[in-house]
Amino acid sequence: MKYQAQNVTDYPNDNTYFLVWNFKPNVDVVNIFKRICALITNINNSALDRFPDSRSSCTLGISYDAWVKLSLCQPLPKELKPFNEIKGSKHTAPATPGDLHFHIRSDKKSYAYDISTIISDFLRAYADCIVEVHGFRYWDGRSILGFVDGTENPHGEDRSYFSVIDDTDPVYKGGSYLFVQKYIHNMNAWKNLSVKEQENVIGRSKENDIEMDDTSKPSNSHIALANIGDDFKIVRDNMPFGNTTTNEMGTYFLAYASTFSTIEKMLENMFVGNPPGNYDRILDFSTAKTGTLFFVPSLEMLDRFSN
Repeated sequence: MKYQAQNVTDYPNDNTYFLVWNFKPNVDVVNIFKRICALITNINNSALDRFPDSRSSCTLGISYDAWVKLSLCQPLPKELKPFNEIKGSKHTAPATPGDLHFHIRSDKKSYAYDISTIISDFLRAYADCIVEVHGFRYWDGRSILGFVDGTENPHGEDRSYFSVIDDTDPVYKGGSYLFVQKYIHNMNAWKNLSVKEQENVIGRSKENDIEMDDTSKPSNSHIALANIGDDFKIVRDNMPFGNTTTNEMGTYFLAYASTFSTIEKMLENMFVGNPPGNYDRILDFSTAKTGTLFFVPSLEMLDRFSN
């Protein structure tokens, strides 16, 4: 049987909504979840018919806690677990709650808004939305910090290879691990750095997005620590967001991977350091506010969950 993944391999869209919901106590979570799965399937089928060229979709992720509450398949996906905070000498990757994650994206902002509204109208009586982020494409795929984001992403068939589970976990073939973090940037401190200092933090040139060679790249640069080798990649769908009047500017880090251990190693390198203490310098300017692990079931499994 062929297992088809939810939309975890597409490239970032122009408009994205990220929603994290927690079930309220004393609600019939099993019935509500069945209806949500059916709704997501309907939303995606409708998008293909109505807006075939807009790259519109909604991807659903389920956390460990929700999986247990819902009494879903046993045994669980091999690497689905509660995310535990990763604490370094100076910075911490926090662990925050979340039952369901919705990744809504489209080149049409109206579609992303409408789908977010449909999901919210349905869930509001049964769950609380604890994270809502409206992401947008900034120039040529840059973060608010001004550097191109996701240059190390795999391309072509490699996107599926690194983001979708294969026969190594046959029950969950076609699924994917999803990890998310909401980062807030200290833009005033960042802007006080010279361009050269900023480039040393990232490990790339700011204008042309060229990686520094190993002799000049600082060992605590983001590139040096977040990339752990060509055999261990993830599909990043990071998106910038911001409120210009409050100066709350940030990046919603979103990663799909066939193994969570790959993401976990990247986070340990960044927050603990490699070697310990040599942490990712970008964390002096970017603070992680959330951190949650989800599992994205295949379309076939999502259909079974709805019945």
